[in-house]
Amino acid sequence: MNEVRELLDRAAEGAGQPAFSARAVYAKAARIRRRRRAAASAAVLAVVAAGAFALPRTGGDEGPAPASVASAGPSPSAAAAADRAGRLAALLPPDVGEIEEVALLALIKGATPEQARTTRLGPLDGQYAFRRDGGVGYLVLSLEDREAVVKKTGRPADPDEDLCVRVGQEPSRTDCEREALPDGRALTTWRDTMDVGGDDSVGWGPELAGRLVQPDGSQFLVRSSTGFEGTGTQGPLLPEPPLSRAQLKALLTGPEVLPKG
Repeated sequence: MNEVRELLDRAAEGAGQPAFSARAVYAKAARIRRRRRAAASAAVLAVVAAGAFALPRTGGDEGPAPASVASAGPSPSAAAAADRAGRLAALLPPDVGEIEEVALLALIKGATPEQARTTRLGPLDGQYAFRRDGGVGYLVLSLEDREAVVKKTGRPADPDEDLCVRVGQEPSRTDCEREALPDGRALTTWRDTMDVGGDDSVGWGPELAGRLVQPDGSQFLVRSSTGFEGTGTQGPLLPEPPLSRAQLKALLTGPEVLPKG
């Protein structure tokens, strides 16, 4: 089971309508991407390249994460530093591009602010758009405490578990790397082509995913995605995930993602 793909399920728990199932976000990804690659229509390709899909309005100024844009770099403005996007940008090099906090359920499924609201345990938990060179990728970061992990999987996260080993029919993780950290935590990162089946109108591009398991049975889950095409897209895919493996590791293992106290 790819725990990282469960991130949007948490965001959808309060939706109250099956139409907002996070699993539907990934539906038909393989079909959409194959059609995109094989499309002979230059007009269709031009529409995708221009990012012609509009962001749905959610009918209100207040949402799960007020949009805040910050240029990544060592010295963001005082206003940007006060929000999650600004604090995240302050931790990253300037070449990652502009960072904006978004709500993927609102973009893709047209969810209301209340339906797209998420529970955040970590100070940087959230869903972020990375805009660079005309493309838009996404970073999704979420801390799950021991209770949440047990509720989802039936047991706490285990630092000794090797996610790079295929179990049963579980899809294998490509370019998978596992590192046992000196403090008892375990960090695993891998690549995912996102060639999955389903029946929705969104096609996700390749991504770099990761899980940091902590000794107390909690875990951080992260996706560094090249973006998506279809309903709600904000622009073309990035050629590479917005954050590299080294940048993901530095982010996940730094004190800035940990709850205060």
